[in-house]
Amino acid sequence: MIQLNRRTFLAGAMGTTFATALAACGSSNTASNGSAAGSSVAGSGKHIYVLTPSEDHGWTGSVATFAKAKIEEVNKAGAYEAELITSDNAADQIKRVEDILAGDTSKIAGIVIQPMDDTLQATIQSIADAKIPYVAFDRIIDAVASTAVSNVKGDNQGIGAGSAAWFVENGLKPGDDVYVFEGDTSSVTTLRNEGFTKYLTGDLDFDGTSIDGAAKWSEDDLKHITKSGATNWSRSDTKADFESLLGDEANAKIKWWYCEDDELAMGILEALNGGGISDSAKKTFFEQKPFITGCGGLDELYEVLRGNSYQDIVAKIGGLMSVTYSPSMIQTAIQDLIDSLDGKDVEQDHVIECHNVTAENVADFKSFK
Repeated sequence: MIQLNRRTFLAGAMGTTFATALAACGSSNTASNGSAAGSSVAGSGKHIYVLTPSEDHGWTGSVATFAKAKIEEVNKAGAYEAELITSDNAADQIKRVEDILAGDTSKIAGIVIQPMDDTLQATIQSIADAKIPYVAFDRIIDAVASTAVSNVKGDNQGIGAGSAAWFVENGLKPGDDVYVFEGDTSSVTTLRNEGFTKYLTGDLDFDGTSIDGAAKWSEDDLKHITKSGATNWSRSDTKADFESLLGDEANAKIKWWYCEDDELAMGILEALNGGGISDSAKKTFFEQKPFITGCGGLDELYEVLRGNSYQDIVAKIGGLMSVTYSPSMIQTAIQDLIDSLDGKDVEQDHVIECHNVTAENVADFKSFK
């Protein structure tokens, strides 16, 4: 049986790292530490490039925001000169890396990159071929993962397992109808799907606990899980899809809604708050006392959990929950590179634990906008 126990970082200094992160961001998902920004001897002023999607909005945009904060810390320490480079698309990101490698690579300490998509495989291989230490973040491309100093990612299987565990805690029975709003066609969605079903079948634990034997799902039971197909992480698409689904009142009787991102969960809430669903379908839906999950840490959804919005809807459903997947993890990726450059041990497969966030514990976790 796979165990998803709480992970600890290998480097001895990480106790201080996580303590500082908690003070800075209010969440255990961050690893930022001013005193761990690199030794002047190891750094010698070499350049660190951090490549992420553009700082616009949502989860990916917030990655760049957290990266900027960590980069400021690194530059203040003076051991390395760090720089953020953002891109709007994969083609631009590929060109950015090509430009970096076309220069004097002897002045490069290392690279941290969040690949826009899997078309970056050859580009990342070129970083490895140039003998430049690099850390991959979030979207891990399996074919080149072994060449990275560290592959830093949230626990995507844990997100699925956490959602399933919460459903079971709240009465999910084998063979109950479940609807999954998927993100895209990447490994992220695959892992979030696997985590959900593996918890239900007893093949995966969450937070050190496993499903009770009597509550385990069979392969036939799993046939009652319906998947949306790729929503491309779109709130508006999910809202439209949900409105369409409830056009058939049979779907309004589904009690368990697993959204693989907070944006998708917000799409459901917006649909329920709007006029695109008939009153009779809404009545049937609310009679089921449905449960809805998301993940990520979106401030809008945390505001619902804090009791500051959508409370008329919250009062009619069984519950709302979000599994953590903080964009602040980029700070851990940057720190992993620096630790490795300074001769410390880092995990090559660095999976950051996740937590279930509800109205009861939302104050313990940092959200993003």
